[in-house]
Amino acid sequence: MPLPQLRLDDLLDELQVRLDAARGTRDRVHSLLEAVLAVGRDLELTQALRHIVEAAVTLVDAEYGALGVIGDDRRLSQFIPVGVTEQQIERIGPLPSGHGLLGELIRHPVPLRLANIADHPASSGFPSGHPPMRSFVGVPIRIRDKVFGNLYLAEKRDGGEFDAEDEAVLATLAVAAGVAIDNARLYAQARLRERWLAAGAEVTRSLLSGSSEQEVLDLLVARAAEVAGADLAVVAAPVTGSDELEVRIAVGIGERQHRGLVVPLEGSFVGAAARTGGLVVSADVRKDPRITAGPPRWDGLGPAVAVPIGTAEHGLRGVLMLARAAGAPLFEEDESGPLLGFAGQAAVAMELAERRRDAEQLAMLEERDRIARDLHDLAIQRLFATGMTLQGATRFIDHPEATDRVLRAIDDLDETSKTIRAAIFGLRAKEAGPAARGVRARVVEVVERAAEVLGFAPGLRMTGLLDVTVPAQVADEMLAVLEEALSNAARHARATGVEVTVEAGEELVLTVTDNGCGLPAGGRRSGLANLADRAAALGGSFEARALAEGGTELLWRVPLGD
Repeated sequence: MPLPQLRLDDLLDELQVRLDAARGTRDRVHSLLEAVLAVGRDLELTQALRHIVEAAVTLVDAEYGALGVIGDDRRLSQFIPVGVTEQQIERIGPLPSGHGLLGELIRHPVPLRLANIADHPASSGFPSGHPPMRSFVGVPIRIRDKVFGNLYLAEKRDGGEFDAEDEAVLATLAVAAGVAIDNARLYAQARLRERWLAAGAEVTRSLLSGSSEQEVLDLLVARAAEVAGADLAVVAAPVTGSDELEVRIAVGIGERQHRGLVVPLEGSFVGAAARTGGLVVSADVRKDPRITAGPPRWDGLGPAVAVPIGTAEHGLRGVLMLARAAGAPLFEEDESGPLLGFAGQAAVAMELAERRRDAEQLAMLEERDRIARDLHDLAIQRLFATGMTLQGATRFIDHPEATDRVLRAIDDLDETSKTIRAAIFGLRAKEAGPAARGVRARVVEVVERAAEVLGFAPGLRMTGLLDVTVPAQVADEMLAVLEEALSNAARHARATGVEVTVEAGEELVLTVTDNGCGLPAGGRRSGLANLADRAAALGGSFEARALAEGGTELLWRVPLGD
């Protein structure tokens, strides 16, 4: 019977179609589950984003796919394409930022499926070199009810259209992708906090171990730039007695334009952080309206962040600024937030180091006072008694030559007593107040101040009765010369070592030697002329010469008279 046989064949064919469809659905569900598991295993965010796009392309059999991450400005801050070669990307030019059809999903975060991209009103066409694309499907990726970005798929491989099942599969993958992205971001935040804490601990250890402030600032800049992925790192410090900041350290893009620059609190990016006492962020530092002062210096830079080190109430120690190259990702809240804690930790460490130095200084002064008391109560009294004994014994000496020798010994004891008294004056000078400070103490003070600018402590040697034999006017001139010489070494010499010698005898001789770049040929010498004028006004002389082994020696001398 032919009719029943035909009916049976039709039923068998239909059953086979249904079985094939069920098998296809089963395989697709398995593929979806595998994709969900695959993207869930990634803890590195960039890798997770790429795996999501690759899984989406496979699931819906698309030729091209991309994932766009939405930034704070409602534009695409990242765009990760799949299916196009590096050569095609170069021909296309800059990656999309969120205009046209891609922006439609940003403005209206609901699934969108098109048979022909060109038919949609928001479509703005493709740039030159872009591969042809017709069919399209896009779905948003949400993290805790906030849209993180969008999945874009184009060009069905069989030439057909994306169907409702494709859209449903992508929507399911987008949910799993949101969870995976959230986990990756939380992991990245934890790792970032860990790195900031480790960097802060390293800075603290360096401060408390006795490193100089300059060494610690160099370490702070290096670690901050490394952790934040910055292309320029700057530290600006307050200028004493003014509303300005001076850039002490600049490393990276445009460092020469920044290093040594003095900018006001009002009208500068670092000044904005100092004024507000909090984090300051810029999407593009080249166009930041807060920057109105100073020369142009932001070429090649884009996103930036600045944070104060310390506060105006408890003492502003500086401002740390980090900037990335133009076109680089913005400093997101997850990245810049820990920076505030890092700067605060550095400020506390600096405060502790300063208190420790104060305690050490106090202990040193107490020890100086003890030594001065011992010298006065023991050494000088014994020398005086010995001198009196010898002087009384001279009347019992008959030989004239022996008498002369004893009298010379008495004179030597007297000179020794004077030397010890001068040492006592120097030891106690800092306790006697500014008006009574001796020359030795004032020299030490000038050298200690210079160490902050030089980044290292100069060597110092003093001989002779400086506190006894040097008149006040000569001392003032000598100290001014010393300050100028050390300032020149810090600003121009690029030295790593400076030696200062002060000698008092028939002349007061000041020698300042550095191992820097030497005297420039034909350079400005007005500062050296001032030093020579100060010496000439006191009847002395001044000489500046380049050393054969490199560096400069300044020799300033004036007579002391009787």
